[in-house]
Amino acid sequence: MNAIRFLDTNILLYAYDLDAPAKRAVALGLVKQGWTTPGDTAISVQVLQEMHVNLGKRGVPRSEATRIIRDFTDWPVVDNTLDLLEAALEDQARWRTSLWDSLILAAARTSGALELITEDFNHGQNYGGVRALNPFL
Repeated sequence: MNAIRFLDTNILLYAYDLDAPAKRAVALGLVKQGWTTPGDTAISVQVLQEMHVNLGKRGVPRSEATRIIRDFTDWPVVDNTLDLLEAALEDQARWRTSLWDSLILAAARTSGALELITEDFNHGQNYGGVRALNPFL
């Protein structure tokens, strides 16, 4: 996998958030980019899982949330594996992040991405070869 960017869950969720129009516009642009340049934008199974849960919490019917998730499986998707967990545990110790955030970092690195598009990490910081970028700043 040689993605250019990796999208965190919050970015995908903003693409469906009618209550945050400014963030939605930015997120929709990133999602559109993911569809128009196949292979350049990666996600992970964790991102898809979190997205499904959060769409449900926002009142999206389960069948619709499932359809959305299945659509995104056309993108490069990093699987949850023991190797990914091991890498995440190392990232957790190095960067003092939660396990969930460390799994995102490890998945971004596994995808080959140089950019992690998220609002949950320090903007501009390089995390072992992956630079966190907050598109909303």
